[in-house]
Amino acid sequence: MTTEKQRIIKISDLLHKASTQVSILRNIAWPNTVKEEFFNNNAQKLPSVSYPSYDPQPVLQQIKTVRELIGRADSTINAWASRIANKIESSALLLSTRGSADFFRHSNSLFGKPSDPLQNGSSTIIDLACHFDHQFNGFQHIDLGLPPQATILATSMAGHIEQAVKSMFGDLAPEVVLDPSLTSNALAGRRRISIRPTARFTDKNVDQLIHHEAYIHVATSLNGHLQPHLKILGNGHAGTTTTQEGLAVFAEFITGSIDLDRISRLSDRVIAIQMAIDGADFIDIYRFYLEKTNNRDQSFQNAKRVFRGGLLTGKAPFTKDIVYLEGLLNVHNFLREALNKGKLDHLDLLFCGKLDISDLPALKQLFEMELVAKSTFLPPWIRDKRFLLSYLSYASFLNKIDAEKSKAYYEAMFE
Repeated sequence: MTTEKQRIIKISDLLHKASTQVSILRNIAWPNTVKEEFFNNNAQKLPSVSYPSYDPQPVLQQIKTVRELIGRADSTINAWASRIANKIESSALLLSTRGSADFFRHSNSLFGKPSDPLQNGSSTIIDLACHFDHQFNGFQHIDLGLPPQATILATSMAGHIEQAVKSMFGDLAPEVVLDPSLTSNALAGRRRISIRPTARFTDKNVDQLIHHEAYIHVATSLNGHLQPHLKILGNGHAGTTTTQEGLAVFAEFITGSIDLDRISRLSDRVIAIQMAIDGADFIDIYRFYLEKTNNRDQSFQNAKRVFRGGLLTGKAPFTKDIVYLEGLLNVHNFLREALNKGKLDHLDLLFCGKLDISDLPALKQLFEMELVAKSTFLPPWIRDKRFLLSYLSYASFLNKIDAEKSKAYYEAMFE
């Protein structure tokens, strides 16, 4: 093995070691007693949350060593490693500032904020969220057909997911467990898929979680773990979150698993984060969700997503949940351009581990150097690309159409 390959592997090993010490979600979780106290106070008093101290210095020292190995970020591969190092460093600083105003500064560095511009330069993430919110409000008085009630228990959902992962991953299938500490309804990793015991699901939710959690998050975790040389591809860090969640939401779209309720929930997360940035406190956001859901437990969980790690008085939220909509747009645009450029080999490479779309030029080089292996597990819509390519071809043509020119013709029909 050449000296250059050995250098890259060593950088990957060090980045992987550092990334395992900055598990963000685990370190900003709230104990169940916080919810109990909140409701004991009739939802009238801000929760009291404290976090243990976190010393970022060991991670920062490891990142310093990595940067010495990287040298100048004057190549595609060095720039890739530098981006990861920066994200891991910001993650350590984020954890060291939990419960303070500085937490928001580091969250913004890692995940951005709702007012950040999208790739078109003229729209923002909050614009997209408000667009969905406005559109769906117009559907409230339309008979869309009654949606199925959320009557599927967490135990039943666990059974559906367990069957799906065993079918796809065989002996490598993760364990499916019930975890009362979860903020979300479900969370997936290489070894375990956790489901919140109090959550209730619809039949659409079953498909959403299988395609989102199992066929994306578990698949990319396992593919990364199975990489023979680059361990960093097996560990999801903050630098991979936007693409990983974007892929997972796109999977819901391309498989027909998405529904209005799901998109509304993703949009509401962005709107709630912007409200918190503007000064709304935990009780304000709890009431925002309560008005939408009429479910106090779910409203608490949703508000908790916004404030975990930050200031419950407002102005310093955790901004991670903007990545679902931003990532969806990024993934959709990437797939469309991959089709237009005939770079379909990049589609399978997108699943070789935990990565960001911006990593792909480096990963392509690493694949050609035989440091990255092919993906072992691919979601069904990638294994059989016929529908995906049909959809992207149509979507690509639609983008060339000037909708304003045909708008007047159709508007006349509705007058």
